[in-house]
Amino acid sequence: MTTTPRTALTIAGSDSGGGAGIQADLRTFFANGVHGMTAITAVTVQNSLGVQGFTEIPAEVVTAQIRAVASDMGVDAAKTGMLATAEIIQAVAKTLDEVHIGRNAAIPFVVDPVAASMHGDALLREEALEAIRTELFPRASLVTPNLDEVRLLTGVEVTGRESQREAAGALLEFGAQWVLVKGGHLYEDPECTDLLSDGVQCIELTGPRHDTPHTHGGGDTLASAITSGLAKGLGVPDAVEAGKRFIERSVAEAYPLGAGVGPVSPFWRLAHDQPGAAAGR
Repeated sequence: MTTTPRTALTIAGSDSGGGAGIQADLRTFFANGVHGMTAITAVTVQNSLGVQGFTEIPAEVVTAQIRAVASDMGVDAAKTGMLATAEIIQAVAKTLDEVHIGRNAAIPFVVDPVAASMHGDALLREEALEAIRTELFPRASLVTPNLDEVRLLTGVEVTGRESQREAAGALLEFGAQWVLVKGGHLYEDPECTDLLSDGVQCIELTGPRHDTPHTHGGGDTLASAITSGLAKGLGVPDAVEAGKRFIERSVAEAYPLGAGVGPVSPFWRLAHDQPGAAAGR
């Protein structure tokens, strides 16, 4: 008899180039053996060179998607990505309470606070940043900001291990159960060290820094790999450890695509001797 896999829900924007957003989430869920479901918050017009535009999905349509899958298929873990506006963030938070997703319920909830471009520029207005702090963080089992997002959310400029711990403390004050302060943007560090903390434990997760410009979708892929582990019943530290190893390999096998920044690749989970695996484009 076929076994139904565990389920994970991503509440995020669509990337027309397929490298980030819900596309990255879905392929990561698949690579980790989890059935992925979506609530799309925005449709972007983008490729490897950047984002040319986006259209928000009405908040009531976003929340209807969440209710539809939660009421019928069930959700074992959920995550957010790009939420675009304060209105969408507030509506999502209310709906998560309705369907019992979040740190005070039985269903783990990961907040990837997509708030900065890959160049460090703010993608959200201050009212949306404030909604992330006040509406999403208190409901989060885990938040996974990069260092630019840490700066935008807390004002802390992370330059090393000490300020990374300071940032974790500042983020925890917003109410999340755990925070993962990612160290990928500390480019002068020869390793990538992420700091996981719940205010009592501080766990450093260190891995190699791969020399590649192709990192599109890396944050989405890490957050969705962690969400996959939570959906399968892992605790937060174990899910983060598994997610860290998954993204390390995905960055190592990132590939060029288009004229700009290519995506990280979860294809390493597929056998390299599959037909066409060695063929070029």
